Amino acid sequence: MRLSCHQFKDNAVRLALFVLAYNLGNFLRRLVLPPEMARRSLTTLRERLVKIGARLTRHARRLVLQMAEVAIPRDLFAQILNHIPLLSPAPT
Repeated sequence: MRLSCHQFKDNAVRLALFVLAYNLGNFLRRLVLPPEMARRSLTTLRERLVKIGARLTRHARRLVLQMAEVAIPRDLFAQILNHIPLLSPAPT
């Protein structure tokens, strides 16, 4: 079997990072995405949501994120952003 790194501990760290990334992606997929997108595979979501080009521009007192709308529709992106604050626990 061929591994990406020469030392065992390097491969162990790489595997742990991949597992962490997979679990984080799966967690966010189930809790943040709308139901019609939550059923998609993590590979599809990564290609649709993460691997998109965007530009951050500064206008006066605000920052504007400009994305290609062909990658993800504006209303879907707004739904995802609206779900994220709901993940934080209620203050005690």
